[in-house]
Amino acid sequence: MVATIAGCSVSCKLSLDDLQAVCRQERLHCKQLRVNKHNIDDYEVEYLCDYKKSKEQEFYLVKWKGYPESSNTWEPRKNLKCRKLMTQFHEDMEHELRRQKRRTTCPKRLDKDVAWTLVQKAKLRKRLQCWEADLNKTRNHPGRIFVLNEVDLDGPPRDFTYITNYKVGEGIVLNEMAVGCECKDCFSDPIGGCCPGASLHRLAYTDKGQVRVRAGEPIYECNSRCSCGPDCSNRLVQKGIQFDLCIFKTGNGRGWGVRALQHIKKNTFVMEYVGEIITSDEAEKRGHLYDRQGATYLFDLDYVEDVYTVDAANHGNISHFVNHSCNPNLQVYNVFIDNLDERLPRIALFSTRSIRAGEELTFDYKMQIDPVDAESTRMDSNFSLAGLPSSPKKRIRVECRCGSDTCRKYLF
Repeated sequence: MVATIAGCSVSCKLSLDDLQAVCRQERLHCKQLRVNKHNIDDYEVEYLCDYKKSKEQEFYLVKWKGYPESSNTWEPRKNLKCRKLMTQFHEDMEHELRRQKRRTTCPKRLDKDVAWTLVQKAKLRKRLQCWEADLNKTRNHPGRIFVLNEVDLDGPPRDFTYITNYKVGEGIVLNEMAVGCECKDCFSDPIGGCCPGASLHRLAYTDKGQVRVRAGEPIYECNSRCSCGPDCSNRLVQKGIQFDLCIFKTGNGRGWGVRALQHIKKNTFVMEYVGEIITSDEAEKRGHLYDRQGATYLFDLDYVEDVYTVDAANHGNISHFVNHSCNPNLQVYNVFIDNLDERLPRIALFSTRSIRAGEELTFDYKMQIDPVDAESTRMDSNFSLAGLPSSPKKRIRVECRCGSDTCRKYLF
């Protein structure tokens, strides 16, 4: 926030909540922060740390917001008005007691290891909430992002920056579209076949916004030079993610994953695969490093030739967290909007079937696409993460844990 004093404005890294806490600590009234004599003695519970029973009365060890842990105090339940935090504390406590195969009824006193775990979970939840808020500040699409980890104590990934568009690597230039369509209604009255027609292709979407071309055929959307407006039916991928999605920690060792929080119809655009565009030579170097780390986020842009690769390891969007499945519910398409360079398509993920709310989103890292016409015979049919058998990049065999009935047992 920016604090203003006598006409001067000074940047402050503290949040409003933290500033309110400082005012209460120093016994200061502040009209702007709404701290006055009526609420100066109000304190906010940040999280609950421990629990005990004494003479049938329940007590909680409270971490107060804006105060160090040395200021934690035991408070009787009747003094606390944090019902949501209390419910979460008891859920965490029961889960931990169950994990340790102990009685789940409230004990008279928690063991130190149980209390320590509950504090770590509370701290983790705060960190994930901050990360979730940062992700939603950065996103440029209607779909909201939620974060959940009910499996372990892993926090937000390190060295990862959320981006919404390609980050162009050194020496790579995106050529802007030279022309646009002159259609007034691109769906019902496309002039010259609209933007797809200029490249001898047909409109890729139905009037309900579902993809109707086969995987392998390119999609040409209207661009910034077109006469049509933002509501044009041939502008879909460029509008971004439309659904609420959740980044969650998987329980079977597959790391983070992504699940849909809303129903998604078949053939619907879900998200783009976004990252840093690098040359294939640079991808080869990074690939060996990622192999040693046991993960790779390299996606070859091999629509016509294998020249560029998208690396989503350190810069990417929510697709960074989408896991592999041998029976996926997402399919890869090449999309061209404001850039016609066939070596640099945008990678869009569409649903292959109806996806219910709560279902994990996946795509096949070794996806095969059959040629559908003379144009597509120029494609490398592997739209996938770098390191497939057809690629010159040799990769370590990675065990697949997708759990589908058609599992191939190995990713690569």
